[in-house]
Amino acid sequence: MNEFTNPIDSIEKKALTREFILMLPKTDLHVHLDGSMRYDTIFDLAKKQKVELPAKMEPELKKLVACDGACKSLEEYLVGFGVTLSVLQEEEALYRAAFELAEDAAAENIRYMEVRYSPILHTNKGLRLTQISDTVIKGLQDAEKKFNIKTGVIICGIRNMDPINSIRLAELAIAYKNKGVVGFDLAGAEDSNPAILHKEAFDLALRNNLNITIHAGEAYGPESIAQAIHSCGTHRIGHGTKLREDGDLLNYVNNHRIPLEICIKSNYHTKAVSSIALHPLPFYLDYGLRVTINTDNRMISDTTITDEFMIAIEQHGLSYAEVKNIIINGFKSAFVNYKERVTLLNSALVEMENIEEEVLQKKIGIEETI
Repeated sequence: MNEFTNPIDSIEKKALTREFILMLPKTDLHVHLDGSMRYDTIFDLAKKQKVELPAKMEPELKKLVACDGACKSLEEYLVGFGVTLSVLQEEEALYRAAFELAEDAAAENIRYMEVRYSPILHTNKGLRLTQISDTVIKGLQDAEKKFNIKTGVIICGIRNMDPINSIRLAELAIAYKNKGVVGFDLAGAEDSNPAILHKEAFDLALRNNLNITIHAGEAYGPESIAQAIHSCGTHRIGHGTKLREDGDLLNYVNNHRIPLEICIKSNYHTKAVSSIALHPLPFYLDYGLRVTINTDNRMISDTTITDEFMIAIEQHGLSYAEVKNIIINGFKSAFVNYKERVTLLNSALVEMENIEEEVLQKKIGIEETI
């Protein structure tokens, strides 16, 4: 290796093992609370709450809830949420789900995570929206005290619900801005439920300088992405899988550095792509888009951030330089204030440099013994 060689170029693809990726500091900017529970927690909560589940053992429940690729659409993919939501109607359950999600994320060295959910889906037993918000934030913040992770909450409106509900949820997000909430989103069935119907909620959020991300270009075409950007003022795009279908819009997104929250496995599960091999991730990377990699739903898609990176490496041949760039994009795109974002990024860069040095030293040691 000469003095002009970039050290990361010397980290060969064979070094990109699961153990190596696990060590790296990472972000998860797109993960749903109600899609990322532990199975044993679901059974325990169901027992305490006297909720009857559609299966009595984890393997059977997993077959019903986790998508194995047999899902035919986003709507079918969302069926599993009926199970998780059935036990997420009490404060204890919401606290536990939030705390455990942060614990699981920290275990794979996710240093920053934004957890999204729609409080209105947790009101079936009479909990107030403020109670729900306080509880989820408390669960995440208590986890921060115990584990090496920083978190934020994104409150979601639901596309297929009355837009009045989105206004109520935007009001809630605004009230909790700087108190744990970092953004506002629109989730749910995308086809036939255009984001523009919820424009009043987004206008309210933007007037209050709240960060916006919108699920778009997953189950519907690039028109959905354009609407999210130009009509609803989004700062990030949730998924954006179909952005490649409109070159002019793709260039706009690229030129304005609008981050894409890519979730490879779930994009296949929801049939946003027909196969993982055909995912646009490598093209987006080659073209220079600001790509981030995320889990979406850890339980429903049976995935982790480490899994998602390994899929990208094994299926799309990512180099370490590309992996590192994606990780940096994640920290750059976080919905936290600038100073905190810089601190998180600089800390991650130092951590990655130390790991790189360790890997390269081991490689040199091996070469010297040959």
